[in-house]
Amino acid sequence: MESIPTVLIVDDSRVSRLMARQYILSMHADWIVHEAATGEEALEKVHAFTPSLVLMDVNMPGMGGVAAAEQLRKLLPHAHISLLTANVQTATRNRAAELGVGFMEKPITEARIAALIAPLEA
Repeated sequence: MESIPTVLIVDDSRVSRLMARQYILSMHADWIVHEAATGEEALEKVHAFTPSLVLMDVNMPGMGGVAAAEQLRKLLPHAHISLLTANVQTATRNRAAELGVGFMEKPITEARIAALIAPLEA
């Protein structure tokens, strides 16, 4: 039996987390969606479950999304990890590519979330 995809949404904006959750669950009501408000919280949470997909905001208090994604990549070598940011900078885009993680611009939209979860639907 195939396991149900688990998604971790990491964003210091509660509104962004709720929007992403709503979009994901509107497409896949049976998926499991967890949330974290900081990179540190995300790293703690992945000891309790293994997400198939991590959506990671770049600019957060404390550990930023790039640093958290770097650590999560080591812990979750097979997970799909994507950075989300409104501040599109070439350096951030290049760092995402180096880490083997995706990169998507904010704002979060249903179409962008659909593109991010597409690999899990195959």
